[in-house]
Amino acid sequence: MKIRNTPSGYGLVAMIIHWLVAAAVFGLFGLGYWMVDLSYYDDWYRRAPDIHRSIGILLFVVMVFRVAWRGVNVSPAPLSNHKRWEVRSAHLAHFLLYVLIFVAMVSGYLISTADGSSISVFGWFEVPSVTGRIKGMEDTAGVVHYWSTWAIVGLAVIHAAGAFKHHLLDRDRTLWRMLGK
Repeated sequence: MKIRNTPSGYGLVAMIIHWLVAAAVFGLFGLGYWMVDLSYYDDWYRRAPDIHRSIGILLFVVMVFRVAWRGVNVSPAPLSNHKRWEVRSAHLAHFLLYVLIFVAMVSGYLISTADGSSISVFGWFEVPSVTGRIKGMEDTAGVVHYWSTWAIVGLAVIHAAGAFKHHLLDRDRTLWRMLGK
């Protein structure tokens, strides 16, 4: 298996990043959905948000690398049986997923740093606040974060449904290419 993409398929780096981001996005969504209902006396009340923030920061680094990697690699050509509208909608979906993931990460960062504090990433390093204290920023960023994460999950489900449509109905290699086969 090749490290870089080719005109006919994805390379190992693109595949690993794709599945790592997918797992992180759904994991963060599930953790976020669960942790908002924790009570103050729950053992996870402080631990879950710390994990959520730490993974979110690491995901940001991975996404910046992903955008750079995508910029220096060829994109595999669409399969010959793909219709024009399918290719265009796939490009639009990918673009929107990238934008929404960055919006979710930046808004999450702004929620956590609205009081001027930094974010500790698993105790390895700290990411400082770039805004300082801004009253009410966490509320606005919270609304953006909430809706952008729901949009990501909805769009990711549509994205997966498209991959399964190509695999099960069209019986083409779309899904296999992202699985390295």
